Amino acid sequence: MTAPDSVRAERRRADRIAALCLLLNDRDGLRGGDGQVAGTVERARRLLAADGTDPAQLDAAFEAVDQALRRAGDARGLGSGRGDIALPGVRPVINVALCPGAVPCTRREPAKDLRPAPACAVNGVRMRKERLRRDPTA
Repeated sequence: MTAPDSVRAERRRADRIAALCLLLNDRDGLRGGDGQVAGTVERARRLLAADGTDPAQLDAAFEAVDQALRRAGDARGLGSGRGDIALPGVRPVINVALCPGAVPCTRREPAKDLRPAPACAVNGVRMRKERLRRDPTA
């Protein structure tokens, strides 16, 4: 596996972990599905909780969850398979601080959730925070 393939595999694994976390939090969804879905989800959870689990084992467990979800009627499976999450509630966003002026400049600053936005030197007030989505239609 080349370096870009390795990075892609790690990203996909991280996305599937996030999807599994959402699935585990959706207890109604697990109860409504068949026993095979719940069993594969629990196996994947146990592998994730164990120290030193082989990444290939995790990938196989995620694939089993994906297939069980699809057999149970969830066409999304465990994510979209394109390396991004297709489950509700997960949206990639970037928090930025933007110019507060009537004629805004192009300055953009990272905006941490728990910290105040930086000050605008021209207007003498704090910049305004905004969330920018990777997909503007999401």
